[in-house]
Amino acid sequence: MKIDGACHCGYITYVADIDAERAGLCHCTDCQTLSGSAFRMSAPAAKENFSLLSGQPKIYVKTAESGARRAQAFCPECGTSIYSSSVEDPQVFNIRLGTARQRREIQPKSQGWFRSAHPWVLNLSAIRQFPKQRSG
Repeated sequence: MKIDGACHCGYITYVADIDAERAGLCHCTDCQTLSGSAFRMSAPAAKENFSLLSGQPKIYVKTAESGARRAQAFCPECGTSIYSSSVEDPQVFNIRLGTARQRREIQPKSQGWFRSAHPWVLNLSAIRQFPKQRSG
């Protein structure tokens, strides 16, 4: 699936052809911390199917529980996470789908690290809802 996206401030823009059938949520505690949320959604794009159009991300290298080193790419201006990849010769970029203009069209197909999922995540309809930002 062809997507295009940007960081929050627009400094970094990209185009990609992702494998939407492999779009997934990650509930690991690293993704929770790095995203500042309960989970993160991403989908893979092969190296030849991902292009930065503007900007250059800052890279933070995170060592996973498995010992694998992962490059976490984010905007140096606004901090938006853009992708993760292997550190050495990345062949696949896991695009952070919150940055994609087509994010509403992409449904997750799996949930990784579910043992770390917050219990309330599967029942969001039980939580009070507001159509816009709540005042007060």
